[in-house]
Order: sequence, then structure tokens, then C-alpha cells
Amino acid sequence: MIRYFLQGFLLGISYVAPIGMQNLYVINSAITASKRAEAFRTAFITIFFDISLALTCFWGVGTIIQKSKVLRSVVLLVGCIVVIYIGISLIRSKPDIDEKTNIEKNLVKVIISCFVVTWMNPQAIIDGSLLLGGFRASLSYQSSWYFILGSCMASIFWFTSLAAIMSIFKHSFNEKSIKVINRICGIIIIYYGVRLGFNFILSK
Repeated sequence: MIRYFLQGFLLGISYVAPIGMQNLYVINSAITASKRAEAFRTAFITIFFDISLALTCFWGVGTIIQKSKVLRSVVLLVGCIVVIYIGISLIRSKPDIDEKTNIEKNLVKVIISCFVVTWMNPQAIIDGSLLLGGFRASLSYQSSWYFILGSCMASIFWFTSLAAIMSIFKHSFNEKSIKVINRICGIIIIYYGVRLGFNFILSK
């Protein structure tokens, strides 16, 4: 059973490691957070939504979006608008290393942002369904639990490590470099949003 756990862990790492909206958001949060706890808070919320997406894809529920053109179009349109908004907000943000962040005030915003960068991407749901769902079909019922457990542990390991590393080295960045990082991350995230928009147009 350890073999299936390790297979799930390695697949999970290969699934979340490529730079994407989730990673960009966690990296940016870790660099700009006034306290390390805030960086881990963002990472843990991202992990929650990432695991929920993995479980959904693994057990086949994600195929609903793939089969329903109406639902897929709605997710694409909403995702396009919200993701572009997040990207623009990053570009326009004015970093202040000494700024004290009100955790309670921004918690809802962080939760919404983590949800958007994880779930408002139909392509990620479809790809996850094909990737994880494909392995699910090849495993026995008992083995599948070890496999998906390994995949979920990979998510926890990756995002907590990312937040920790970026928090440790964030003091190497000044306000100017953080602003540059914000703009780069914002532009890339806007690119993802534009892609969702094109996919929405093509799906009509």
C-alpha cells in the first residue's frame, strides 16, 4: 500500500509544481505578508481548495463540468472576470514592507482569492479529472484511498514548503523588487484570465 501512497504523492507533486495561479498567489502572499503566519494562512487555505479539487476530480465529479456546456461556459466567464480582476489588483497594489495587515479584515478576501485561483479554471478541473480519474480507474477501491491520500499529502508538502521558503527569503526583497514581482505575477494571472475568456468565446 505504501507503493500506491508514493505513486499518489509523486503524481500530486508533478500536478501542483508547475507555476500556475495557485503558486503565484502563494508566492506573492508570502513575500508581501507582514507576518509569517499570514503566509501560512494563505497556504493552508489554498491547500484546502486544492485538495477539495483533487478529491472532486479523483472521484469523477469533475466530469460534470466537462459534459455540461452551460455550466462550463458559466465557470469560464466568471473565472475570466474574477481572475483578470485579481491580476489587475496585483499590478496596482502598492507594497509596504512595514505595513501591518488586519488578518480578520482580509480573511474573506484571501478565502475568495484562493477559491478563484483553484476552482475558477475549468481546464484544471478537466485535466485533473483525466489525470487523477485515469489512475482511479486503474486502481482497486482499497488502493485508491492510499493513492489519493498521497496526492493530498503532496499538496500539503508543496504549498507549505513554498510559503516557508519564500517567507524566509522575503527579506532579500525591497519594496521596488516586490512591486516588480507583483507586476509580473499580475501580468501572468491576467494572461490566465484572458485564456479563460478565449475558451469561453470558443465554447459558444
